[in-house]
Amino acid sequence: MPAKILVIDDEDSMCNFMEIMLAKDGYRVDTVTSGSDGIVLLKEKNYDLVIADLNMPEMTGIDVLKEVRSFKEDQDLIVMTAYASVDTAIEAMKHGAVDYITQPFKVDEIKLVIEKCISRKRLVKENDTLKKQLQGDSSFDNFLGTSEVVVKLKKVARRIAASDSTVLVRGESGTGKDLIAKAIHHHSPRCGGPFVSINCAALPENLLESELFGHRKGSFTGAIRDKDGLFKVADGGTFFLDEVGNTSTAIQVKLLRVLEEKKIIPVGDTKPIDVDVRLIAATNSDLEAEVKSGRFRADLFYRLNVIPVFIPPLRERKEDIGLLTKYFIEKYCHKVKLPPKDLSPQAMDLLMSYHWPGNVRELENTIERAVLLNRSDTLDVADFPERLTTAEKVTAVNESEPANPTLESIEKAYIHYVMSRTGGKKSKAAKILGIDPSTLYRKLERYNLKDVSDGRSDTDSGDDG
Repeated sequence: MPAKILVIDDEDSMCNFMEIMLAKDGYRVDTVTSGSDGIVLLKEKNYDLVIADLNMPEMTGIDVLKEVRSFKEDQDLIVMTAYASVDTAIEAMKHGAVDYITQPFKVDEIKLVIEKCISRKRLVKENDTLKKQLQGDSSFDNFLGTSEVVVKLKKVARRIAASDSTVLVRGESGTGKDLIAKAIHHHSPRCGGPFVSINCAALPENLLESELFGHRKGSFTGAIRDKDGLFKVADGGTFFLDEVGNTSTAIQVKLLRVLEEKKIIPVGDTKPIDVDVRLIAATNSDLEAEVKSGRFRADLFYRLNVIPVFIPPLRERKEDIGLLTKYFIEKYCHKVKLPPKDLSPQAMDLLMSYHWPGNVRELENTIERAVLLNRSDTLDVADFPERLTTAEKVTAVNESEPANPTLESIEKAYIHYVMSRTGGKKSKAAKILGIDPSTLYRKLERYNLKDVSDGRSDTDSGDDG
């Protein structure tokens, strides 16, 4: 991204000269002819460098420096003047100027000074980025899983993190869409900037619009002062819009403007404000169906769906349940200052056989509850809620089973059903059941189901073709 420079000089000719010169070198340039106008712009936008004339009426370059330091301490600023003296140079540097230029100046000299300041700023930002990457906060390591689908997901997410493209993260509630969004931001060139998030389903339309885009004083009842929206807060960083499918058509139009023009208009205002934000949106909705029904704008969908990322539900990566369970047990034992607890094999079988409609979030809440209620050093079946033993597997019961089947009869019927569907392929059946093949062998032995097949050998020869 080209560096952005603001020039503040009371002479139009100097502003025009600086704009032409700097634009030729690839910089994005804004110019104003008064210090007060410069302050207004600095409150609305982020600039890599400010160049201000020291001797201006009403508000001098020193005044601009002092004012900027009150709300943007790390802003780089160069002062220039036709009245060079040691005293003014010292005064400017004392108040935070990074350099000092005297007029008349040579074009090559001022270009060198500007390039030096921009390079220093870029180096500082790169160092901050490297530090954050080394610290590992919000990294992909926080998205736990060693299953094939999770390994592939992390590889894709790491690749797209380096770009600045819009990302649409899709997946059921509780799968960890926010973790992937944070990790993408953390590994992106924007990691030195803010990461801001909002759940679009959590607020009514009028409040959501104000939170996203800000508002002006008096724009509605209760608007007693100007307020920056979260897009403004996220300037220079990443904005994570969770449950974007829950937005109204009016808000969708405004989101489209952000993506197409990089501008927002606060509620009650008519003046657009530039924002430099990478958007990561997330949804658990079928947006294609929403587009067909007219509830979601097609043009916004295609703008959001530049890079789609899908997070599989927990039931499709059951091999990760063991790792996740161990992590959550350790986490909540540590949180409530309890010694580490074990998990009985029967409890592990129970967790593996449940379908987890609430995904990882439901698993975490379930483990937290079990840790808090358990009074021994081992979590067992009795420590988990009844829904784990009654949900979904009931549908696998034979009609010949009693009206109130036991857990054992439900499990036996479901294993019989899966083994029949897979033609006796034990490794494939174990994968569908979400258990280790060794566990399946034990259960087949216990329930006398070893010969269940569809005309295939019990040795699994050519199992997965």
